[in-house]
Amino acid sequence: MPHPIMFRDDDPVLARVRTVALAFPEAYEKVSHGRPAFFVAKMFAMYGGSVKPTTKGDYIQYPQSILVKVDDSERQALQQDARFFSPAYLGPSGWLGLDLSARKKIDWDEIRELIDASFRLTAPRKLVKQLDEG
Repeated sequence: MPHPIMFRDDDPVLARVRTVALAFPEAYEKVSHGRPAFFVAKMFAMYGGSVKPTTKGDYIQYPQSILVKVDDSERQALQQDARFFSPAYLGPSGWLGLDLSARKKIDWDEIRELIDASFRLTAPRKLVKQLDEG
């Protein structure tokens, strides 16, 4: 059974995230688990996420969020910020989510930095080198 689509293609925040993510070398987008995901050899970012409930019930949804892989040395500091969450399924593999609806004004430089760091952790070395030479 396919996953239901969990985003609106006309979402202006998604449009900005796409612009940032697809600017990386050889980046492409595909829908994975009902959400827009950005890949090179592996996924380096996803738009939208959820958190498993602590008790029986529905997942807590963060439709306007990004999921990124974070370096272990950064994780503790980022988790001190209430906008970050440990996403269902990906959290145990080193991913964090950033709720983009938590503030009225999104810091797009911060978004670029988080996606850049995630790209560097997941992309093949040749693409990281290409990015650096860019």
